[in-house]
Amino acid sequence: MSLPPDHPAVRPRRIGVLLVNLGTPDAPEAGAVRRYLGEFLSDRRVVEIPQILWQPILRGIILRTRPKKSAHAYRQVWREDGSPLAAITKLQARALESAFGPEVIVDHAMRYGRPAIADRLRALKDQGCDRILLAPLYPQYCAATTATANDAGFAALAAMRWQPALRTLPPYHDDPDYIAALKASVEASLAALDFTPDAVMASFHGMPERTLHLGDPYHCHCRKTARLLGEALKETLGGRELIVTFQSRFGRARWLEPATDTTLAALPGRGIKRIAIVAPGFSADCLETLEELAIRGRETFMSAGGIDFVYLPCLNDSDPGIEMLKKIVGRELAGWTAQP
Repeated sequence: MSLPPDHPAVRPRRIGVLLVNLGTPDAPEAGAVRRYLGEFLSDRRVVEIPQILWQPILRGIILRTRPKKSAHAYRQVWREDGSPLAAITKLQARALESAFGPEVIVDHAMRYGRPAIADRLRALKDQGCDRILLAPLYPQYCAATTATANDAGFAALAAMRWQPALRTLPPYHDDPDYIAALKASVEASLAALDFTPDAVMASFHGMPERTLHLGDPYHCHCRKTARLLGEALKETLGGRELIVTFQSRFGRARWLEPATDTTLAALPGRGIKRIAIVAPGFSADCLETLEELAIRGRETFMSAGGIDFVYLPCLNDSDPGIEMLKKIVGRELAGWTAQP
């Protein structure tokens, strides 16, 4: 049957994969950071304080004082191709472009900032994708990360008359392929060192402790990742400790403990003067790993009497990292794509 002459163009049916990470300002400048923080810290999933109380604090104090300091931190890690988080997530998407066959389009987006989730979902739909996997790249589930990324995807679909089918990537904190990729990455990084660490630290992004009591599984997921990674690295560690900590505390509320910064300050006094630190909860290096850990963490440790300090990179677009993404994303596409 032929289509009427005024019928909209019919595109070949495609499948979309949208990799999603947290977000970043457009530039390491106070104005760009202010816009980014305004969006990020206005998310009710991120700050669970009644908005009538929180917004005056955010607008009247935080957005007046914090952007300049954060912009300085961003300038220390900014790359020629932009923010590390955005640049690396883009490279991860490019590395997966042909991984699932010619009918699958892989793109990337940021939950806060650009490219926005809604914009990239519409772009995938416009390219003929009637089935889309939304893939938040957070190994450990947290309402303030995974859930809010999914929220943004669902909100984008709510504005569409013709919606694509949508799947979401589950947390993969205990996936054997994820643990194997972490093991390979950590072992390769340790083998390249010119010193032997007295211990290895696994630092996860912190969350207010109340999120644990409200039912968020994040703390448990982090602890399980660390346990499985420690077991996988048993021979490599050779009896040395895998220390688990939580970073990036903010505000006066009690956060998950032990804290990364205070632990780093205390380690030399315990006789641990050579440390390697890894951030298993981050799929790509970013401000929190490259500035908070690699720069400020080093300063804290060395000023407390440390001798050697090294930050081990995230999986990023490394071979182990990309192979892991191919496997976990490929499994979630089952039934949509032809399986090998």
